[in-house]
Amino acid sequence: DVYMIVPSGMCPAHYDVRPSDIMAIRKASLIILHGMEPWLDGLIKAAENTQVKKLLLKGSWNVPEGGIEKIKAIAQALVEISPQSGDYFRKNAESLQANVERLAQELKQAAEDAKVGETNVITMEWQREFVEWLGFHVVATYPPPERISMKQASELIAKGKQAGVAMVIDNLQSGIDFGARLAHELGAVHVVLTNFPGALPRTKDYLQMLSYNANQLLNAKKIYQGAKR
Repeated sequence: DVYMIVPSGMCPAHYDVRPSDIMAIRKASLIILHGMEPWLDGLIKAAENTQVKKLLLKGSWNVPEGGIEKIKAIAQALVEISPQSGDYFRKNAESLQANVERLAQELKQAAEDAKVGETNVITMEWQREFVEWLGFHVVATYPPPERISMKQASELIAKGKQAGVAMVIDNLQSGIDFGARLAHELGAVHVVLTNFPGALPRTKDYLQMLSYNANQLLNAKKIYQGAKR
């Protein structure tokens, strides 16, 4: 059985623990975490489950290569706690990995056909890896909006105008108001991506999230080109 503590689409760092989570941890054999759950150690202590295994999934997951690494790590952890089901876990992991690899090839080809390397963009730093993976040229990034100073904002505007930035790319979970204002200042298209499946329509799982983010970027490029004609 799989019990999902953090609701789909939500950043784990902002989650408020519920009493039912204690019961779930108490019965768990394995806990899978990203390392951005400051409340988790306290939850495990409250559940008094000293035997539970933890699997920390480090690094990015919003590019296919990172996702595949995590699929393999999860499968291996499941095999270790339930070796009698090892073939089942390995088969499912291999199938999912193949689907991710197939989708990655399709998205890369679509980006290459659209010549995205000719498009200059500014992106929220937590989406930079995916934007560059798809092939866009990132001329600048920005941190979560609450950390941006007036000086940094002015520098982003100047750099964006100089580079002829076509798109400003936001991360949904970080807040999108700053990116919207920046895009308006630059006459660029404002694009919102998600770092977690389930946060937006057509993003219910990992594969759909990758497709959604890529299509948002490719469609935004078309919109910008159309506006410039």
